[in-house]
Amino acid sequence: MRLKDGFVLREIAGSFMVVPVGRRTQEVPGVIALTETGALLWRMLEKGAEEGDLVRSLLDEYDVSEDRATADVRAFVAKAREQGLLEE
Repeated sequence: MRLKDGFVLREIAGSFMVVPVGRRTQEVPGVIALTETGALLWRMLEKGAEEGDLVRSLLDEYDVSEDRATADVRAFVAKAREQGLLEE
């Protein structure tokens, strides 16, 4: 999986925001707010990470069960797909 081009992740005053740039501003009006966890997953998706990679990153970074990490990753990816942010 990989994120479509035309989005920039920014940390602003401790908050993570994804800002569409160029032609993406017509497709995605406004910014997308992410949690710290969402920003971690976003950065990995920028590099083309797969679901297993995303789950492992959550397990390495946070004290969560594998089931919880998997559910969170699947929810994040589903939302990104729904919003048309992923190329697969």
